[in-house]
Amino acid sequence: MNRDEIAAELYSLQDRKYAALQATILPTVPPERIIGVRTPALRAMAARLARDEGKEAFLELLPHPTFDEDQLHAFVISLEKDFDPCIREVGRFLPYIDNWATCDQLSPRVFRKEPERLLPYIRTWIRSEHVYTVRFAVGMLMQHFLGERFRPEYADMVAAIRSDEYYINMMIAWYFATALAKQYDLILPYLEDRRLDAWTHNKAIQKSLESFRITPEQKAYLRTLKAGKKAGR
Repeated sequence: MNRDEIAAELYSLQDRKYAALQATILPTVPPERIIGVRTPALRAMAARLARDEGKEAFLELLPHPTFDEDQLHAFVISLEKDFDPCIREVGRFLPYIDNWATCDQLSPRVFRKEPERLLPYIRTWIRSEHVYTVRFAVGMLMQHFLGERFRPEYADMVAAIRSDEYYINMMIAWYFATALAKQYDLILPYLEDRRLDAWTHNKAIQKSLESFRITPEQKAYLRTLKAGKKAGR
């Protein structure tokens, strides 16, 4: 498949109502960049493209003109079975990501098998000046380092981030809410000691209160830790 064939197939799958809906939840993406292809169709297309001889050429065509091609790109990379080419393509693609959806859809399967090789890259990405590179780094810590591999130093890395960017702070809040569900006793001091900025602190508590994995007793205590409204933003 070449670029013209890929574009033609994407437009053949266009759902204008879906495109309009996506435009409302992707404020950082110009509406004219959104074709409106639904995720299952994009995933099916990515599975074919990942086996196609035109895959490499497609991955080199950056930046893409449409959001849907970015999504397709993320899905193709996520199917890569070998760590080295996968991490290379992730590194090339991250600077071009301009929205939370593409960032969060980029989830390479091979990282689950070799998380320790991933960690040095996370340490670099989390210090980036690019919003979605930082968000991706936090997301990778959340996906791969909150279970048996968890170490407090990873939560320290996330807690140390200071940003005015909504999409970074939302991911930090999501990280700590998930971390509370998996490592409650180790994560609770981050909230007790106010290690996060007030807005992110309160958002992490809010997400925890919405979680089925947090007990009623834990939720009752978390409510007492909410920062005052004047400290929020």
